[in-house]
Parts: sequence; C-alpha cells; structure tokens
Amino acid sequence: MSNKKMITSRRVVVYIDGFNFYFGLKESEWRCYYWLDYPKLASNLINQLEDAVVSSTKYFTARISAPEDKRIRQQNYLEVLELRGNIELYFGNYRDKSFSCTACERPNFIPNEKQTDVNIAVQMLVDAYENAFDVAVIVSGDSDLVPPIKEIKRLFPAKKIFACFPPRRRSKEIRKMCGGEIIIGEADLKNSQLPEIFIRADGYEYKCPDSWK
Repeated sequence: MSNKKMITSRRVVVYIDGFNFYFGLKESEWRCYYWLDYPKLASNLINQLEDAVVSSTKYFTARISAPEDKRIRQQNYLEVLELRGNIELYFGNYRDKSFSCTACERPNFIPNEKQTDVNIAVQMLVDAYENAFDVAVIVSGDSDLVPPIKEIKRLFPAKKIFACFPPRRRSKEIRKMCGGEIIIGEADLKNSQLPEIFIRADGYEYKCPDSWK
C-alpha cells in the first residue's frame, strides 16, 4: 500500500445573484460582458483557492415581462445557459411597484424583483445541511444574505464561506462575515464569455445580441 496521502479537493458551490451582477455590469458600462458563461466564470474564480473544484454553479434570477425586446434577450440568454449545462437556474418573480408621476399624477409601475435573496438563502442552508459543499462562494453584494451566512457558520463551523462581489457591488457586512474574498477582475469577465453563436442540437442558432457586443 502506498504511504502517500490521498489529496481530496474541496467541493465548491458558487451562488450567483443574477440581477445584482447584471446591474453591477450595467453601472460599470460593461455591457460587452453581459454574454457571460457563468460556469466558466466560476471555474476561473476558484483558481484563487487551493485544492478546490466547482461541484455546482447556481444562478438566481427572475424572468422579466417587459419591455419586449429586453424580455426576448433575457429569454434567449437563459435558454443558452440551460443548454450550456453545468448550471442550476432558480427563479424568483417580478411584481409591479406602483408610483404616481409627480408631473402628471398618472399611476406608473416599476417592476420589482422578489425572492432572489430568499432563494439563495434557502439553497445555501439546504446545501450546508446536506453536506453538498466544503466551500460556498457568494457572488452578491446584497447584505440581506448576512443572516444565512451567519447561521451556516454557527451550525457548520468546518465549512468555509467566501465573498465575491460583482462589479460596483460591495457589502462590508458580507465581507466581515465571510472567511475571505475572491476578486472578480475584468480579465475574468473577458475570459468567461459564451461563444458568440451558440448552436442548439436541432441547428437553431442563438446569437449574442448586437447591443451586448
């Protein structure tokens, strides 16, 4: 029998707050990186950790209903992610938040995303309980995720949690609660793009929108 010790890689689950990431890119004027291959990005990011391998990438978002051109772009992008594989998609929902225009006093509606932080929190806690990871990477700047991080640290002290903030998104509370931070650089985004043309098994072609190039 060999005297060499078997080296076991730490299992990493990456939790991605889709809209938090999207608006971070938007505010950074990095529209050219919208066509992101999130499983590839996850693999690139954990190169910053030793003895680690991505066991699951989980992406949390909500389907928008309007305007139509944005709805179609999002729908096609989500379909490409599903076809690409090695990623799990979780959906919250949008609810219209009403407000009155100060100029004309007519009622207006703004779509308001719901459930993403709750969905992330539930999945983190379930995965911790089911021992699905050794390391969790939280890709979000939403401080509402501090309570589940705190509870996982209390209940499962052997598990490690790393903060990973999207562009223009940062939470001092999350960083303080986590055991470390993984940095997303522009090179990581550039090197984690989907193919410009993604071909489905039946030959249908999905193309990166021109406005995202």
